[in-house]
Amino acid sequence: MTNTFAVPAADPVTATAHFLARLSFETDVSDVYADLTARTPGLVVVDSRGAAAWGQGRLPGAVHLPTAEIAALAAEVVPAGSTVVTYCWGPGCNGATRAALEFARLGYPVKEMLGGYEYWVREGLPVMTDTGLTRRPADELTAPRSTISCDC
Repeated sequence: MTNTFAVPAADPVTATAHFLARLSFETDVSDVYADLTARTPGLVVVDSRGAAAWGQGRLPGAVHLPTAEIAALAAEVVPAGSTVVTYCWGPGCNGATRAALEFARLGYPVKEMLGGYEYWVREGLPVMTDTGLTRRPADELTAPRSTISCDC
């Protein structure tokens, strides 16, 4: 049998190392929701967006720390030894990546939440606003309407 792929797949050992590494750097909205719901000890979710975005809505329990303020304020806002999960607007924005880099430079274990605030909302998860908790219906292109997870 001839391999017809333009670029062949990695061998299983290399693939295992690659995918394990990705999962140690990244998480998704369903996993963050599960961790927040379970009140996972030591988890701090950081919204790295600006004040106007924070005011529009945020993950319940998130800490507001814009990327430009992380170096100066992280020690005051995020307890030492915490595992940080950063998020920003969504997949078209690398703000969460920049925020995660800042936390890593400060010595915090950190992951980036894939999909950001956009996918949190699109999956129908609860959002905190200045007027209280709200939730939109799940977008069936991102999650089944009947559950909070794609069951992957």
